Amino acid sequence: MIIVLKPHPTPEVVRHVLERIEALGLTPHLSQGVARTIIGVIGDEEKLQVQPLLAIPGVEQVVPILKPFKLASREFHRDDLTIEVKGVKIGGGHLAMIAGPCAIESEPLLMEVAGQVKEAGANILRGGAFKPRTSPYSFQGLGEDGLKILQAVGVQFGMPVLTEVMDPRQVEQVERYADIFQVGARNMQNFDLLKEVGKTRLPVLLKRGMSATVKDLLMSAEYILAQGNRRVILCERGIRTFEDSTRNTLDLSSVPNVKGLSHLPIIVDPSHATGRPDLIPAMARAAIAAGCDGVHVEVHSCPEKALSDGPQALLPEQYTRLMDSLRQLAELMDKTIDVPEIDVPEGETVSCARC
Repeated sequence: MIIVLKPHPTPEVVRHVLERIEALGLTPHLSQGVARTIIGVIGDEEKLQVQPLLAIPGVEQVVPILKPFKLASREFHRDDLTIEVKGVKIGGGHLAMIAGPCAIESEPLLMEVAGQVKEAGANILRGGAFKPRTSPYSFQGLGEDGLKILQAVGVQFGMPVLTEVMDPRQVEQVERYADIFQVGARNMQNFDLLKEVGKTRLPVLLKRGMSATVKDLLMSAEYILAQGNRRVILCERGIRTFEDSTRNTLDLSSVPNVKGLSHLPIIVDPSHATGRPDLIPAMARAAIAAGCDGVHVEVHSCPEKALSDGPQALLPEQYTRLMDSLRQLAELMDKTIDVPEIDVPEGETVSCARC
């Protein structure tokens, strides 16, 4: 249920409404705009009776939300959400260009790739320190050592850093080093993990599960929002179908679908969706055309030697060409790509030998 307050309410009026809602055993979620203040009310639906709520001074309208996802709904927050991380805006016309290797393998390699994707126009650096792998014998990541490398490289290049968190017990550790949590497709319905990242204030990139519906994705976002963390970014990364010529099937219809249902930003990951470098550029451009809020691409300087997901990574020069076309498309669609400037001291950038 949403409570719409009368225009320009005083702090006393807002406080009184919040206290009254809490007295009913319900949980209020305040959203204040320039001219309007609304309060989302979560709790036992039997207590959500319209008439008593309308009697509270300062209340103009009470609107029931019929969708099962309340805080993630467009009714709760009509305007597109914009999330800012270290000078990079995501949503509301601002595009997140996320790039980097699947896994953090070494500091020299990450330095090299970060420098190249930053020069190409990426504004967020990605890299996995903990890797959920199908086989227990595959490379599982460098753990905290990888997080330290990621943070250091991000600082050097002035880029916010994003990395996956797999377990509630890792949240506190990852929060010390990362700027954005990533909850992977395999963990989209790990509700204990969602609750834990929801208690933090770091933005959360929530990937759609490989067999999840759009409703499932928004319900998982609701778990995070219900804990108080409003900074959720959704990610379409392909779903499982009978098609076997690609790694997954990219559901681009989910972008405008989500846009109609929710105010949350949604980005697209064509790397995991297709698993094929030859398809990534076309799908990235299609994602921008569909109205997404960013593109997530894996980049590696030597994919054949990558310890994780090498076959689906672009080479840095391929990513540069892709970014050239995405910038042109973004301009046509009146979108902005924020790239914070930073002066990197001469001689400090490490360059690895290419394979």
